[in-house]
Amino acid sequence: MSPDGVAVPLPMFPLGTALFPHEPLPLHVFEPRYRALARDCHRGDGRLGVVLIERGSEVGGGDTRFAVGTAARLVEAAELPDGRWHLLVVGDHRIKVTTWLPDDPYPVGLVEDLDDAPLEAADGALVQRAGAIVRETLRLARALGLGVPPPDVAVADDLTTAAWQLAAIAPLGPLDKQRLLEQDSAGTRLELLAELAGDAAAVLAYRLGDG
Repeated sequence: MSPDGVAVPLPMFPLGTALFPHEPLPLHVFEPRYRALARDCHRGDGRLGVVLIERGSEVGGGDTRFAVGTAARLVEAAELPDGRWHLLVVGDHRIKVTTWLPDDPYPVGLVEDLDDAPLEAADGALVQRAGAIVRETLRLARALGLGVPPPDVAVADDLTTAAWQLAAIAPLGPLDKQRLLEQDSAGTRLELLAELAGDAAAVLAYRLGDG
């Protein structure tokens, strides 16, 4: 966690996907600069950040990155004989990159933590509504043979954790997930999740009917 109002350096993984708090993310690391990042994280405190690439590619550098991402912690790491790494990270909390430092040898950002007020019991209806729509979208996606979680996949009892998990399993594109990540209000995020998942469900239902 960064001190209030103070940006601290954090190794960063720019990826083609957005990561949410409480979401696990397996990584296969083969590029030399990210091998160095994996090695340093494994030997250090295991903290790193993940941001979505706005333009460009995961490989080779020269990409443009979104500023809002997620601080993550390394929970599993295995170095292969050829120098590649298999990692498993889990999202912890939202961050904002205030400054990108030179990629030497891998991306590092100066980041600030973003505050997220926990959901209260009164927000349970919002979570339930968003969850119902997400699960219907998953049902339709699986009916089309898409590789998504089953609609009855379990989420946490804690409302704040469950809200993030529902956002993670929703079959949405990376830009829609980035929109969710950038919402500063958990309630607004849940309303947007319900809207985006509902739009996706309508498209999937049309495709099923068209078939």
